[in-house]
Amino acid sequence: MSPLSERVQPLRQAWQTQWAGMSVGERRLLTAAAWLAALTLLVMLGVRPAWRTLQSVPTQMQAVETELAFMRQQADEAQKLRQHPPVPPVQAEASLQAATARLGASANLSRQGDRIVLNFQGVSGEALATWLEEVRVGARARPLEAAWQLGAEGAYQGTVTLSLGVGGAQ
Repeated sequence: MSPLSERVQPLRQAWQTQWAGMSVGERRLLTAAAWLAALTLLVMLGVRPAWRTLQSVPTQMQAVETELAFMRQQADEAQKLRQHPPVPPVQAEASLQAATARLGASANLSRQGDRIVLNFQGVSGEALATWLEEVRVGARARPLEAAWQLGAEGAYQGTVTLSLGVGGAQ
């Protein structure tokens, strides 16, 4: 016999002796208590975690569906932009100049190789968003980098680096 079974054997014999000495009612009560403890353990370890997971699924599904709808919207927009004919570089530059002129004297464009950099100061968030939309649609420009910060008066200052693509292609 193993050392463990040698230690358990006296406890088992003591339990069997005590069990034999109990009345039928005591045995039933003890059996019911053991079943109740086992059922409680099963519920606490098996059923409750699964129940919590099932309760959180609708919220998670809603979040996933919202994100999927947003991604589909972006994919549709990208597909529409791909269907537009390419913009010749001269027309892209003119579109960029026109959009930048609407920002006022506090914004200027500079060319750095195949990239165009907008430097701006004191531009409202709405005007900046409108400018980005105009250059994206009108010039087919893609923002590569953006670094701006909100000033004390509620206007933005910073830079945006754009790529026009070769021959207007994206």
